[in-house]
Amino acid sequence: MPFHDLSDPPERALVIVAHPDDIDFGTAGTIARLTKAGTTVSYALVSSGEAGAPEDMPRTEVAALREREQRSAAAEVGVSDVIFLRWPDGRIEPTLELRRDLSRVVRQVRPDLVICQSPEARWDRIYSSHPDHLAVGRATMAVLYPDAQNPHAHPELLAEGLEPHSVPEAWVLGLEPPDVFIDITEVFEAKVAALGSHVSQTADRFEIDELLREWAAGITERHDLPVGRLTEAFRRISTA
Repeated sequence: MPFHDLSDPPERALVIVAHPDDIDFGTAGTIARLTKAGTTVSYALVSSGEAGAPEDMPRTEVAALREREQRSAAAEVGVSDVIFLRWPDGRIEPTLELRRDLSRVVRQVRPDLVICQSPEARWDRIYSSHPDHLAVGRATMAVLYPDAQNPHAHPELLAEGLEPHSVPEAWVLGLEPPDVFIDITEVFEAKVAALGSHVSQTADRFEIDELLREWAAGITERHDLPVGRLTEAFRRISTA
């Protein structure tokens, strides 16, 4: 399957994830390609990552630090609109309240494309199947259909002046089998810089460039894409 053509990019895209750095591990190359092509991209993060490192810092300070790091990472790939919902890290569930909050963001941003995490666990890569990731993936799918486009879902949003919005498609990270492949070779250094912005999570832990290059080259090889290119992959879901 060839690389996805970005010559006619979406006008607006919204990326929904559970934690700071989730975007930059999996999709920052694609975001850099989209913003270079002219797409306005917004991020929505359900938590602020306060349950993670550094261990010797008060949790409120961790949250503030990780939000700063995520804003810096976003700037590396051309994103300035970063929304934090501040749900409790490590305790996210796909509740009606979370669906309402994400529906609010979708109706505010009114994207043509949503990029999100998978609602399905992968037992070959358990780290990508954090319960928060799965919960946010599941809630996002419910938001895309039916909540965000249903005027009778979450009527308080109508009271806020937020009209329903139908998103034509979603690209889901980690959902097999993938069928959207993005060539990130030319923006790979921006992806490395974005992940490197999360100093509290990456400093002295691993070689970022080497790790990301290995992952991206592996996707290229597994899907018989052009040799020497670096790739991010998604499963396209029609949501309109």
